This record gives sequence, C-alpha cells and structure tokens, in this order.
Amino acid sequence: MIEIKDANSRSKWDKFVTSHPEANFLQSWDFYEFHASRGNQIVRRIAEKDGKIIGAYAGVVENAKRGRHLAIAGGPILDWNNKKLVDQIFEDIKEQGKSHSCVFVRVRPQLERTDKAYQIFKSHGLKPAPTYLSVEYAAVLDLHKSEEEIIKGMHRRIRYAVNNARNKGFTIEKSQDPKDIHEFYQIQLSTARRQNFVSFSEDYLTKQFTAFAKNNEAVLYTAKYNDEILAQNFMIFYGNEASYHYAVSTELGTKMSGSPILHVEAMRDARARKIYRYNLWGIVGEDEKDHRFYGVSFFKRGFGGDELKYLPAHDLVINPVKYQKTKIIEKIRKKIRHV
Repeated sequence: MIEIKDANSRSKWDKFVTSHPEANFLQSWDFYEFHASRGNQIVRRIAEKDGKIIGAYAGVVENAKRGRHLAIAGGPILDWNNKKLVDQIFEDIKEQGKSHSCVFVRVRPQLERTDKAYQIFKSHGLKPAPTYLSVEYAAVLDLHKSEEEIIKGMHRRIRYAVNNARNKGFTIEKSQDPKDIHEFYQIQLSTARRQNFVSFSEDYLTKQFTAFAKNNEAVLYTAKYNDEILAQNFMIFYGNEASYHYAVSTELGTKMSGSPILHVEAMRDARARKIYRYNLWGIVGEDEKDHRFYGVSFFKRGFGGDELKYLPAHDLVINPVKYQKTKIIEKIRKKIRHV
C-alpha cells in the first residue's frame, strides 16, 4: 500500500531526491527552506511503501494577482513507469492545490520532452501552461570529460576569453558568506538599469544564497582584474548537478569577457565534488532572435555541450472560471516581455 504524507526529514528527502540522476536543486530541501524564509507556504510530500520513499514532490504556494497557485518546479520525482504511483501522486497534487485554495497547480517535471511525457500529463487532466515555470530548455555539459576536452569543445570566442583571462592574470575569489550578495545585488541593479529589466530584490537573493550556502551547496564566484570586479556567478551544487543559477557582469567585465573563466573554475570544483553534470540553464531556439534571452543563449551555446528540452509547464486547473483570468494575464505578459 502506498501512503502519501508530509515530509519531515531533510536527510531522507535529499537522499531520495539525489538518488535520481535527473533531479537538481529545484526539488532540494533547502530550496523550500528559502521559500519558507520569505513567508511563503510550502508543500513537501512523500509517497512511501513499506517504509521506503518511492516518490516526492515539493512546491510553493504563489499568491499571485493572476491567480493563487501551487508551483511545482522540477518535480515530482518518481518512477514514471509506475502507473499506480503516478496516479496517486497526481491525485495528491490536486488535493494539495484544493486545500491551499489554489486556482490551479503548475507543474514542470524533470522529464524530457517526448510524446510519452505529454501523454502522461494529458491523461491526468493537465494542459500546457500559458507561460513557463523554471527553465524548459537548457544547455548541459558532461563533466566526465577532462577540462582540456571541454575547453577544446568550446567556441573559439570562449576559448579566447579563457586564455585571455589566464594571460592577463584575472583573479578568482570564492565566497559562501551571504553578506557578499550585497555587492552582487548592486551590480545587478546597475545592469538592470542599462538593459531595462526588473532585478530580483536583495532580500530574495540573500535569503536564497543563505539557504544553500549554510549546507555547502552555494558558492559566489568573483572574477577580478587589478582588484576591479568583472563578473560574478551564483552557483548551486546539489546532487548530480552544478547549476549556473544567477550571474552579473560590470561594464568592464563585459568588455573584458570576465565570465568564462569563472565557469572553468566552477566546473573544476564540481568535479572535486563528484558532480558530472554542469547545467548552464535557460536557452532559447537559435531562430528566436527577437527573444530577450537570445543573447545570453548565444553565450551559453559557446561552451559546447548538449541541449536538453524538458516537458513544458502544465497546469492542473482547479477553478476553471478564475483560471480564464490567469490565461489572459499571462498571455499579455508573455507578449510584452518577449519571452
């Protein structure tokens, strides 16, 4: 008999999640500690059989103007071939959405985009969401290759930037002190003004870094030239994956291309942790030149590697009438933001 209940053990949760090679920090215990630290309601559920965890999912309740909803990014984590388990997990997700007075539940699983994956979600009443939930199209590097092999596979502009950083003597600093996020935030603010986008708040970034860094899962990498900051990368190391989570560059750093050397260093650290998947995260199609993430996608593709397409976010609608408002608002926002 399968029993689904609230999770209460960090060690058991993370042991189960990290035993699945597809999982990453989106379903980590600490990611939801971060959400809780900001006053959000969180859901952590496990499916057990004979005292053993066989499925899990975590989500955060978003009290958004477009509709209160439960967001489950990177989950659930389970054996998708176990139909009975899948059925019960989806039923539990629906009940959690109802119990938290949600209009809908949005799910973006760690499933590759296949006809079979679409069919699983369709058969449980979920429909493709009007917009995304976390990254759906990612650039991923295999760290089983040597550093020399990886650099050789990079585009020549990235190789040049790495060699230039070494020749000019760029220095790299690493920190797990949440206080250092203040400087990261200030650079992000400056970048947001130049590029006309809305930055995350300092509270958001600091609390997220704190949640991961306290358990040695986050590192802030800083590249400097003559003691001037060029670029910073906020990296998360969890389970089988090193995640390029957030990044900033100064105007000088953009001119001198300070970021690539940070990736080489983070890849080296990932290997030392026995992590062999390096996720550069979101990219868009090479033909989507009007997308606002086209430029950063061009940069990420320069590192080589594979491109992974996850099943897009799907919605389990609980209140059909109120959900119509959600669809209208999100479609308008998608058009305005060019995403």
